[in-house]
Amino acid sequence: MVEFKYFDKWSVEGVEIKDKTLQKFIKLDPTPTLRSGGLQTKRQFAKAEVPIVERLINKIMRSGPGAGKIGGRVIRGAGACGKKYKAYNIVKKAFEIIEQRTKKNPVQVLIDAIVNCAPREETTRISYGGITYHVAVDVSPLRRIDIALRNLAAGAFAASFRNKKRIWECLAEEIILAANADPKSYAFARKEEIERIAKGAR
Repeated sequence: MVEFKYFDKWSVEGVEIKDKTLQKFIKLDPTPTLRSGGLQTKRQFAKAEVPIVERLINKIMRSGPGAGKIGGRVIRGAGACGKKYKAYNIVKKAFEIIEQRTKKNPVQVLIDAIVNCAPREETTRISYGGITYHVAVDVSPLRRIDIALRNLAAGAFAASFRNKKRIWECLAEEIILAANADPKSYAFARKEEIERIAKGAR
């Protein structure tokens, strides 16, 4: 049986998901083409069956809120704007930089970054008697992963905006910082902020 590797380089053998609540929703095994063909839109919770690296590629492709919005302004042309091959190459080059800097499997570094940047608690608005107030709620595992991936992509684009660094360099740096739970990471800082606000709304 042929073992498929991410970008024909990195195996998932030995990759560990330290947060047990996320294990069921992070698919490690890659598909040959990293193209699910809209699998996540066909039924509820189908996103859990999309390989985690492809989900990162899909977040890089986005050009709307998150990847394309910095400081409240929409950046025209930010992200790969639906160009899957361009997003594929961005993630591939980022993985090469991660392996070079950390001497670790970049898939493991990505998983560590997701675990560190996935908020466990957030707030939602509730209206009662004409008054709107915020209450703290637990975050579902699937949403935790979505928020972490979105913030990793947004942090990379924010760092590369008006900067000489290329997007793949910024993405690699963001993932490494997040994997180390460094407050300099945009995604990790956002997670801490979300949980701090939720704690105040309990």
